[in-house]
Amino acid sequence: MMVEFIDQHRAEYGVEPICEQVPIAPATYYEYKAREAEPERQPARLRRDAEIKPEIRRVYDENFQVYGARKIWRQLRREGVGVARCTIERLMRSLGLQGVVRGGKRRTTISRSQSDYPEDLVKRQFTATRPNELWVADFTYVATWAGFVYVAFVIDVFSRRIIGWRVARSMQTDLVLDALEQALWARSNALSVIHHSDRGCQYLSIRYTQRLNEAGVEPSVGSTGDSFDNAMAESVIGLFKTEVIHHRGGAISTPSSTPLSTGWLGSTIVVCSNPSVAFRRRSSNRCIIAN
Repeated sequence: MMVEFIDQHRAEYGVEPICEQVPIAPATYYEYKAREAEPERQPARLRRDAEIKPEIRRVYDENFQVYGARKIWRQLRREGVGVARCTIERLMRSLGLQGVVRGGKRRTTISRSQSDYPEDLVKRQFTATRPNELWVADFTYVATWAGFVYVAFVIDVFSRRIIGWRVARSMQTDLVLDALEQALWARSNALSVIHHSDRGCQYLSIRYTQRLNEAGVEPSVGSTGDSFDNAMAESVIGLFKTEVIHHRGGAISTPSSTPLSTGWLGSTIVVCSNPSVAFRRRSSNRCIIAN
């Protein structure tokens, strides 16, 4: 920085001679030093930046350094801190902070060969006017030090809340069926529910289809190999793996049949035995607690 350079050499050469050789006016240098001695002389914007930067750093660190500008902006608004999103972006750049970026994904859907698929009742319109109007389901893999495990989710579209989840060592029908059972238990009074998933063989299995029929839940599936037809579930999985698994260096150990730690509020569970990995996540502008 020019001011630091001048401070280091002013005793030997003087301020004005140095300023003649570097791109800074003497008046600018003296004004900067005056503001250091009297902080109240700083412009209002700089004083405001000095107040906001610690808040940005606090929210960023509290959420395991995965939040980007949008999420930090929304969190500060929830706390009553009025600041523009563009200001958050500018200050994050000056602080060298950046939200975690999503990586690639593997395909886990194994389509079943059949002709009588349930209809797509959602048509990529992932909206609901009430709870238990539309559920979406999917599962993903998680790498642990002891090998791969799989995590299945059932999500209520209206509240974006996880209502059913399951962790298992294999991706057989029991994995998704147990997640469905938890959702049915949690929402035992649900009526006229649409259950939407991809065309994975687990979701089209006889046992899964029969359980949906017994519960009075109407099945809906998207097309083969098109993640957009189940975009909300894919989004939850992407955020889960980005913010919890990849950013934290992977799950610590293979979990037991029942997940040991719940914590990713509003979206999913943490599949590891280390409670410190669990943390808060807010979905859009809502804060929703997972079961």
